[in-house]
Amino acid sequence: MTQGIHGTVADGFEAVRDEFAAFVAGEPPDYEGQLCAYAHGRRVVDLWAGDGCEAGSLYGVFSSTKGAAHLVVALLVQEGTLEPDRKVTYYWPEFGAEGKGALTLRDLLAHRAGLVGLDAGFTRDELASDRAIAERLADQRPFWRPGTAFGYHALVLGALTGEVVRRATGRTLQEVYEERVRAPYALDFHLGLPEELEPRFRSALPMAPTPEQRAVLDSVPQGPHTLSSIAFNTHVPEPGTVVDYANSRAVRAGGPASAGGVASARGLAGMYAAAISELDGRPPLLKPDTIAEVGQIHSAGYDLVTRAHRSYGLGFQATADAWYPFLGAGTFGHGGIGGSQAFADPRGGLAYGYTRRRCAFPGGAAPENERFVRAVHSAALAS
Repeated sequence: MTQGIHGTVADGFEAVRDEFAAFVAGEPPDYEGQLCAYAHGRRVVDLWAGDGCEAGSLYGVFSSTKGAAHLVVALLVQEGTLEPDRKVTYYWPEFGAEGKGALTLRDLLAHRAGLVGLDAGFTRDELASDRAIAERLADQRPFWRPGTAFGYHALVLGALTGEVVRRATGRTLQEVYEERVRAPYALDFHLGLPEELEPRFRSALPMAPTPEQRAVLDSVPQGPHTLSSIAFNTHVPEPGTVVDYANSRAVRAGGPASAGGVASARGLAGMYAAAISELDGRPPLLKPDTIAEVGQIHSAGYDLVTRAHRSYGLGFQATADAWYPFLGAGTFGHGGIGGSQAFADPRGGLAYGYTRRRCAFPGGAAPENERFVRAVHSAALAS
């Protein structure tokens, strides 16, 4: 085994281990990270590195949480409990205030609601509670006419779709996820971390940019009342940081469905493997028609919040278009601002998960994912 790198790879995937080792060798001594991948339901990459990092270590995965949340929605759509083209008000009548009455669940899932945050912002306690977020947003006027454009609903999408799930099923999204996704596969991907698993949690560390990277960050225009500020709740008097959010026990315990998940790379990749492949003797969670629908691009182009090109399916990022164009069409998943990444490539039969402890520059899925994903993809094609 390469010095400092732990775990295994299947025959034919040795280049992935080499790529991971080469990256880790160039990182600061405090690097911690995990990398896992499945091919057609078989685990082919299971690697980790860093003092204190083990295969079962758990990390805050921020918006990679949205993948778990919207796998629940996909299951409910698949069985007919939810219908994407119904108005949100069919399930949640109070949502129709301030001109939101015509918005469909499909548009909500595709970040087209214009409901990215509150004029007054949220308190830290509210951000730990999906119910509190949803209740406050029901009366909020959208920041653009719903359905006419899209922008990343960073801290609220899971709460909004979660409220639809609660109204339709009588149960929280987190409860449905636990029963139908996490527990059957014993996945280390939690929307609500039990107290007894807290010793396995590795607290998030803040980004440590170089002087050159700091200059880039400081050059980004960020007024106090921009759409981006509102979406990321930085316009409040004491916004806290992303690290504060992940390191909050209230967040980890509640598992808010936009960004409050806790996982290992095994948990991330295992969930997507279960979604598209036979796993542990069980059939795929999603049927081919459902896989095609959630991975179909619904919003693509200029994102009003991130001010960059983005692509979204139904609750998921359209990962191939947004990040890795060499992956198969219809690849769906979600990355997180701390650096995590997770997705399923149904055409290639791939499922992928990556975690890291220290938040990566420049935010979002860490740039090293490109080299890891490419190595996994190349090995899978050659095997």
